[in-house]
Amino acid sequence: MTEAIYLEVQNKCEDLNGKRRVSVSGMLCILGVSRSGYNSWLYRLPSNQQKRKKLVEKKIKEIYDKSNQNYGAPKITKKIQKTGERISERTVGKYMKELGIKAQYIKPYTITTKDSDFSSKLENILNEQFNPTAPNAVWCTDITYLWTNAGFVYLTSIMDLYSRKIIARTLSETLNVSCVIYTINKAKKNRKLVNPVIIHSDRGSQYVSKEYKKAASKMVLSYSKKAYPWDNACIESFHAIIKREWINRFRIKNYRHAYILVFEYIEAFYNTTRIHSHCNYMSPNEFEKAYKKSKRISMSASS
Repeated sequence: MTEAIYLEVQNKCEDLNGKRRVSVSGMLCILGVSRSGYNSWLYRLPSNQQKRKKLVEKKIKEIYDKSNQNYGAPKITKKIQKTGERISERTVGKYMKELGIKAQYIKPYTITTKDSDFSSKLENILNEQFNPTAPNAVWCTDITYLWTNAGFVYLTSIMDLYSRKIIARTLSETLNVSCVIYTINKAKKNRKLVNPVIIHSDRGSQYVSKEYKKAASKMVLSYSKKAYPWDNACIESFHAIIKREWINRFRIKNYRHAYILVFEYIEAFYNTTRIHSHCNYMSPNEFEKAYKKSKRISMSASS
């Protein structure tokens, strides 16, 4: 309580420019605080605990800012712990509250494509098994809307479920099936497929078209149950995240502006830097590198 009183004395005796408004003695008298006590507090050296708290708060703010103000206490705690600092998530959360910072809220995702008329013929191979044990075993894909001042643009993304990495994306001004085909071909070019990969999507007309099935002819097609987007929750969640963490902060002018923002988020942050709880608090790229390293070590040990 005394600390709060001393701070009140200091705040009331100075204005925003640091100029004296009322005398310290007068304010001390009003609040019933001794001059010696105030001077002792004013010139007291910070304790080791206070110094540590300041350093931790600085680290929290740096990590928070580098994440584009997106990380909450769990991720910030993991990042700090990697530096050798011993600290609990509860403490980080407390400091964040004192600093007035918090993670952005993820709004529930909504359905953005209409089911086709071929519902009964489409099989759900994935069946909500979202944790494959290797890359290029299961991909998922979806389309989402991005609003610009010039009208909607459409982001088609393909994610590798092992690392949650976005392995291909296309931003288009229409919902033509050609955009989906282009994205699949880009994904096949970016990844070296050895075994057939399961590719999961919703039942939108683009994903049941003959052109789509032809482009994915060497893949195992899997579809969400009708009107049940949770079957494709991972890619739906990514599209909610890119909007919440980045896109919604801007008044997007047009297609080109949207393209730059999408590129910046995915290539300069999401795939390369943003840590993910699914990836043991590594980025998707780091998680895949760790897999390749462990596989090389395993092969060397067996040979």
